[in-house]
Amino acid sequence: MWVKICGNTNLEDAALAAELGADAVGFVFAASKRQVTAAQVAAITRELRGPVERVGVFHSRDAEEIARASDEAGLTAVQLHGGLDEGLVERLAERFAGQVGMIQVLHWAVGDESAAAELAEQMKRVAAQGTVTRVLIDSKVGAAAGGTGVAFEWAKAREVFASAPESLRLILAGGLRPENVGQAIGELGPWGVDVSSGVEATPGRKDSVRLAQFVQNARAAATP
Repeated sequence: MWVKICGNTNLEDAALAAELGADAVGFVFAASKRQVTAAQVAAITRELRGPVERVGVFHSRDAEEIARASDEAGLTAVQLHGGLDEGLVERLAERFAGQVGMIQVLHWAVGDESAAAELAEQMKRVAAQGTVTRVLIDSKVGAAAGGTGVAFEWAKAREVFASAPESLRLILAGGLRPENVGQAIGELGPWGVDVSSGVEATPGRKDSVRLAQFVQNARAAATP
């Protein structure tokens, strides 16, 4: 089970996540209570040890802006949160030349009856392009896409997850916490999970106990 701890704003939290066994730490470059700059992230990533992924979350659709921030911040992957844009993916793939990974974010609009069908169609488009293999499914609540702390309807999403193209590795996000990550993994069987607000003491600051519990519970749920 791939585990990502997102919304990091300081070295202490990112280092603790890596120490606890998280596979990736995330940094939000989009407008957010947890927004950071490339310079701030660079000061963190150069101090991190081990193979933990350094992932930047971007809402921008400007490939050069994303690439410049990635270079400066020392990222190993970017998470594209601004909607499905095949042209952006192509431009970034050319720019990164295999040196920086990509995660495509797709959204489940909470309360929207067409959410399942729209998500399934978008996953087919990602798979057909064949450039990105990791897809993160996050909640969208009104105009807020991500970082809401609200889970989408897992029961309704089971069929979509089960029928996803085999080439895609699905990452579950949205409203995850130490208390429910085991249930979420059991219901949807994702390749990975991503948490931000569910392990915080305050926005941008992690709670060390909840962080440890989340990683432990996610690992336990994924163990046969």
